[in-house]
Amino acid sequence: MTTLASELETTTAAVREQAPATALAAIEAANRRLAESGLTDRALHAGQPAPDFVLADATGRPVDSRQLRSRGPLVISFYRGAWCPYCNLELQAWQRHLAALDALGATLVAISPQTPDASLTLAQKHALAYPVLSDIGHRVARRFGIVYEVDEALRPVYQAFGVDLPAYNGDASFELPVPATYLVDRDGIIAGEWIDTDYRRRAEPAVVLSRLREIREVRA
Repeated sequence: MTTLASELETTTAAVREQAPATALAAIEAANRRLAESGLTDRALHAGQPAPDFVLADATGRPVDSRQLRSRGPLVISFYRGAWCPYCNLELQAWQRHLAALDALGATLVAISPQTPDASLTLAQKHALAYPVLSDIGHRVARRFGIVYEVDEALRPVYQAFGVDLPAYNGDASFELPVPATYLVDRDGIIAGEWIDTDYRRRAEPAVVLSRLREIREVRA
């Protein structure tokens, strides 16, 4: 099976071939500043309690994290939005691994700051069979410590690429979550986290599944 990392690398290579040099320079500079901001150190990590939440899915139905983890481990994937090609690849990769997650007794949810309408379009486009939740105003992502403000120098680049963040997110904050995947056990404790300030890198589903198997063996 093709790895998510290889798909992401292919996308990055295509962007580097097609995007203007000025845009690429702005992206790299913003990535460096975010990496140096200390955000990953401030974010929640393994061993800490995970915030519980209730968020609306793409159809407006409330989804309660406490109910989900009462069935078994909960995998939470924070992504930027439907406009992000890297996020689309990540969510499709999780769809391919959904049966393996289910076999391990785990549940998956994906969370972004975008409105339910944008989430519904994304879920339908990729036939996602897991909840895609809307975290309007970053109420949940902020509690995980993974929210940042998009660099002002990067905003014109987003606009040039046709990405209207205020329209997608329903506010003018220009805030986003860094891509992050959390594994939360049934007791609400974080059992694993994968956080990266570089949006071009994501948690490999196979690695998360491996961690789930470790937890299962310990509890057996």
